Amino acid sequence: MSGQAAGDGDLKADVRERGAGGQVSDRRLFMQLQVFGGGADTKPLVTALEASRLEVVLYQDVNDPRSVGVLTMSADPATFVGDYRDLLNAEPFAALAPKPALTMFGRTYASGFEADLDEWLLRRPRRTALNPAWPWAIWYPLRRTGGFSRLTPHEQGAIIREHSVLGRAYGDADLAHDVRLACHGLDLHDNDFVIGLVGRELHPLSHLVQAMRKTMQTSQYLQTLGPFFVGHALWQSPHR
Repeated sequence: MSGQAAGDGDLKADVRERGAGGQVSDRRLFMQLQVFGGGADTKPLVTALEASRLEVVLYQDVNDPRSVGVLTMSADPATFVGDYRDLLNAEPFAALAPKPALTMFGRTYASGFEADLDEWLLRRPRRTALNPAWPWAIWYPLRRTGGFSRLTPHEQGAIIREHSVLGRAYGDADLAHDVRLACHGLDLHDNDFVIGLVGRELHPLSHLVQAMRKTMQTSQYLQTLGPFFVGHALWQSPHR
């Protein structure tokens, strides 16, 4: 949350997202990954998701042959305690075993430089996650150390740019495309962000994670990283 001084020590709260050229928006996309064991038979799951009309990706879990991941997205957070909750509490999902350690939940956010704010906050993340040409995905949370928060804005910007340059290079080559979510206060483990990497092939996604190990943020200013969910999209709802 940002704020600006209103005088006499008062603070005026402003929770809007801000982009380039004075753009402001109070809209953002919420995304959640839920992972379940016992999902060896995926046909009933696909049928239920098709009927739900939610914006969803159903992943097969690379690291567990009986596990699936469900990525859901909505601009209205009430969806997750409404239609989506009802879906998961009914068959066939009710028979599955949740893996809460792999649950990830976050919201899109702006850094202040976005040329098209709604594209960044709402359209791009949907298009990225629901693109049938990019079925492979790695999702993971991260938490920065307190030391990062004590750096000056200039120092923070230089560190963040390292990741931005890497992400842009892999994206321009169509090797890996990212979804960045903030999850301050939304996560059981007090993580700061959730990152999704998606692409045509799995190896470039792993290669990008490897490349980021050498950046200052990962090597010096991360307190926790992971757990990682690695999946391949079995079904994606049509992008609207």
